[in-house]
Amino acid sequence: MTARPMEAASDAATTLAVGGERQVPIPDAIARDYILLGLRLDQHIPALVDAYFGPADLKAQVDMGQLYSPARLADEADALLALLPTDVADAQRRDWLAAQLVALRAHASGLAGGELPYLDQVTQSFAWTPVRRDDAIFDAAAAELDDLLPGREPLADRLAAWDARFEIAVDRLPGVVDWLVDRFRPTAANLFGLPNGEDLRVSLVTDKPWSGYNWYDGGLRSRVDINTDLPIRAADLVDTIAHETYPGHHLEHAWKEADLVDHQRRLEASIVFLNTPECLISEGLAVLGVEFAAPPAHEADLLVELFERAGLAIAANPGAARDAAERTVAMTGLRRRLAESRVNAALIRHADGASHDETLAYLQRVGRYPPRLAQKILEFVEQPLSRTYIFVYHEGEALLRRWLEVVPAEERPARFGRLLHEQLTPTAVAAELGAADTQPTGDVAAPSAGT
Repeated sequence: MTARPMEAASDAATTLAVGGERQVPIPDAIARDYILLGLRLDQHIPALVDAYFGPADLKAQVDMGQLYSPARLADEADALLALLPTDVADAQRRDWLAAQLVALRAHASGLAGGELPYLDQVTQSFAWTPVRRDDAIFDAAAAELDDLLPGREPLADRLAAWDARFEIAVDRLPGVVDWLVDRFRPTAANLFGLPNGEDLRVSLVTDKPWSGYNWYDGGLRSRVDINTDLPIRAADLVDTIAHETYPGHHLEHAWKEADLVDHQRRLEASIVFLNTPECLISEGLAVLGVEFAAPPAHEADLLVELFERAGLAIAANPGAARDAAERTVAMTGLRRRLAESRVNAALIRHADGASHDETLAYLQRVGRYPPRLAQKILEFVEQPLSRTYIFVYHEGEALLRRWLEVVPAEERPARFGRLLHEQLTPTAVAAELGAADTQPTGDVAAPSAGT
């Protein structure tokens, strides 16, 4: 690690970005070494870097240079952590970098033989410890769903039969997706603004462990993939599109590129990692984004129109379509609660040592998932990167929902907008909750330069 001057206002110098079509600011020394650390760690953990749209010369330097050992990378992370108090003047930026570096150090140390117990690894990855849910919570949600969807069959079968009525044919998906994007974009523009020139395109894919994915390319551009391995029902598509586009991942990445990278010259924001604290914030805001894109009070109207555009049989009966849309909205929160069984599934699989089959049975019994969907969820839980990533959706949503709800409803769009522009960490959000005398959902693990 070379010596460097303290953080100072940079000049207007720029350099070529990856892709060779645009310029980005030249990073300061801290951001430069943070980027190099991340790109080198990605050589050992493929796909740890989820997006990189920073200087091309740094990527070339890593690609053409020698492979750094995990132990050396852990030392590099420690050295950067030690420099933050003197080299980074802005407190929010300093705390964000510290949280990220603690996570990267944990990943490098694990490769070097210092692997942590599963729950400790999760805590250091996200600066947040997931909370195991009481199974009684799932049983209570299931009981309410029983009332909304009565019948003699097991609830999992009734839910599967209900969902089958709202499956969208693959050949109808492109038109429905375009309609949703065109609807959510102006809503996001009105609430949060859009950076000039942002754009995205959506494609259908198969053979993936996720339902949707945003590939951010930089230059305010995203590629969004929608996975058609499993049937896509109307309500899930609404969530997925808001999550991946507006005001979810695409808008977050585009605003942070425009604001943090281009305007504030914080080039550390030009590299996006999986399994770091930024993910818990990013996934939490993306989950909550649908409530701004399609507010609950208007969601039934949206679904009724979606049924028609998707060519669903129920659309031929306006009364039945309205009843189905309203029941779908009523079930949303309850089904989201059942989905938190995924948190427990990851803990019993990786922390408690339950077998694959035991965990699969748990998802079907407690989460009320049909076998095929339970298997797809478990596939995600067991993948090397997503075995820890699984927590960020529910833990991020829970943390940020509490943070949003401490202010009046009319102030929440502006508060949500902070997530699109600022370098906030789970620790910082929890601290703001603490200042508001609100108890956060999980246990905070503050970043530390120590072991």
